Amino acid sequence: MVATVGMMQSAHRRRGTTAAALLAATVTAVLAVGCTTTPRGQVDDGRGRTSDGPAPTSPSADPAPAVGSPLAVKIDNAPAARPHTGLDAADVVYAEQVEGGLSRLMAVYATDLPKTIGPVRSARESDLELLRQFQRPTLAFSGAQGKLLPLIDGAPLRVASPKEESKAYFRGTDKATPHNLYLRPERLLSSAPGADALTTGFTYGAAPRGGRAEDSRTVRFPAARFTFDWSEDRRRWLVSMDGSPSVATDGKRVAAATVVVQYVRVRKSEFHDFLGNNTPFTETVGSGTAKVLRDGKVFDAEWKRPAAEDGTVFTTKAGKPLNFAKGQVWVVFAKA
Repeated sequence: MVATVGMMQSAHRRRGTTAAALLAATVTAVLAVGCTTTPRGQVDDGRGRTSDGPAPTSPSADPAPAVGSPLAVKIDNAPAARPHTGLDAADVVYAEQVEGGLSRLMAVYATDLPKTIGPVRSARESDLELLRQFQRPTLAFSGAQGKLLPLIDGAPLRVASPKEESKAYFRGTDKATPHNLYLRPERLLSSAPGADALTTGFTYGAAPRGGRAEDSRTVRFPAARFTFDWSEDRRRWLVSMDGSPSVATDGKRVAAATVVVQYVRVRKSEFHDFLGNNTPFTETVGSGTAKVLRDGKVFDAEWKRPAAEDGTVFTTKAGKPLNFAKGQVWVVFAKA
């Protein structure tokens, strides 16, 4: 049997119209004025350099999200930020390109909330489109460019940066700033919302027929790379980043049950870092091709996400649902 993660599409569409209008109005206002708002807390250029703003003072009065809303955490993936903490507990890990061809992660938690997650870093414009598939998710991030903050505030999500939720964050002593900001997720959510919150469109179950044997796959960004090596003993894809094995702070090797290399359009956005490097925008709405790795095989796939409030459906070339293996899923957005 195929276990399908609940998609909640009708609910998403009802809220999608209102949210889209609010977001569009915010974008129009920002572009018309052409100003930069004052960043909240630490200003993050996206490349490991920061300047300190006002210290967080009080948590947000924003109420906790309803049951069914997952936690999404932006995670630093610079070499100085590794090893990661709590990454192995995520249900889905998205890898996206940022300034200078580097990479950043977004980890989504629904079935398990680890004690600590991090290091936490800044949000990007692409995140807002990606997160529309969920029912008012909580977004934990260290900050964002000033011009992006109004868009984040207008998006259908719960903002949980250190400005709003100062008691949920702490600075570790194991790494240098800015690679040492950590999150205590239990201070944002009282409990894990459960698998129904994963309205990703993914289906889980038996593998389709066919596929080709594959023991390793590498995905390259301009200045970063991800390698996934199949372990027959663990029945998992062992993760390496920039040529080094990915090991969590507890000593365990990070491993995925399913890896998706999703080919998407990566274009320039309206944003830049302080060095003038353009912030890439990863388009996750639309359709295209993908490679799905599971059970030591690679499967050719098609993906489709008609609207931002929809999940992404993966099918075989014959149009049949392409099931994922039960366990953590990594989605790496590669340039088409």
